[in-house]
Amino acid sequence: MSETPDESQKTEEPTAKKLQDALKKGDVPKSQEIPSWFILGAGTLLLIFYSGPMASQVIESMTPFLARPHILAEDLAHLPELTRDLTYMFISVLWPVFFALIIVGVLSNLIQHPPLLTAEKINPKLDKINPIKGVKRVFGMSALVNFAKGLAKLVIVTGVACFVLWPQRDKLGGTLQLDLVHFFPFVRSLTIELMLGILAVLTLVAILDLIYQKFDHRKKLRMTKQEVKDEHKQLEGDPTVKAKLRQIRAEKGRKRMMAEVPSASVVITNPTHFAVALKYQHGEMNAPTCVAKGADLVAHRIRSLAEENGVPIVENPPLARGLYQTMEVDDEIPPEHYQAVAEVISFVMRQSGAR
Repeated sequence: MSETPDESQKTEEPTAKKLQDALKKGDVPKSQEIPSWFILGAGTLLLIFYSGPMASQVIESMTPFLARPHILAEDLAHLPELTRDLTYMFISVLWPVFFALIIVGVLSNLIQHPPLLTAEKINPKLDKINPIKGVKRVFGMSALVNFAKGLAKLVIVTGVACFVLWPQRDKLGGTLQLDLVHFFPFVRSLTIELMLGILAVLTLVAILDLIYQKFDHRKKLRMTKQEVKDEHKQLEGDPTVKAKLRQIRAEKGRKRMMAEVPSASVVITNPTHFAVALKYQHGEMNAPTCVAKGADLVAHRIRSLAEENGVPIVENPPLARGLYQTMEVDDEIPPEHYQAVAEVISFVMRQSGAR
């Protein structure tokens, strides 16, 4: 029989412990489309609100060079300095964009799940180099879903690009002849329209992928009926072991109880079915206390120990039955039995005095 259960046998939803164990290992449902959507959305917002000032700065920096290109050709000695200045200019313009996109990428992952500190993902596993499991990963359901997502995104981006750019096909041919003042606004407007269209469609893709990832995660964590039973035993304790422990505790309690019988003041019997051993020390105890009780074989053992150690035995079936049913070991007698027990204790003391 295989150690790994068949997937068809995993019919039970994962328990809270199973989900918690998966969380500790860093195994959480996560959609890669959510960070992509947030980054695309942030890029679109930056393009809408920041691209205007950015384009103005770029135009202002490049206009002198583009307006007099013949000077650059004649003064090649200053070309490295010019290249450095342009590089610094582009870095100063673009670094806020890159920084903002990095922050959005990190936050988009934290939105799906809080950060987890676990070394489980980086631990070496033989399963990762198992060729059979490698083939399953390549041609499995997850791989097919990822392929379908990639194909869908390609089709969506291509479709949206055609939808946005096709009406502008006549203007696109003349963009290279535009000056910078008119070129940047035209490209900016067209790019914003294109990104908004892609973002609107990919919103649906991201939502569907998040739903699928949560479903697939729970499906992978499903358990067999036997796994649920084993986990229940682990949490609640094996019934066989618990019964054995109860038996051991009962045996120890019985031995301790029997050890107290020789010190009892009197044993009240049924005479054969029940036996209750009471202990009373005048001036030291408020009321007689039960030091041992039992039925049938245990009662017989109590009577035998009482006879061996000279403890008085009094036959009183109603009292023996009542004490057995209402008292536990180390309990004082209930008030309703005070008078009957007092008569027995007095009788025993008179008998001891006569002897």
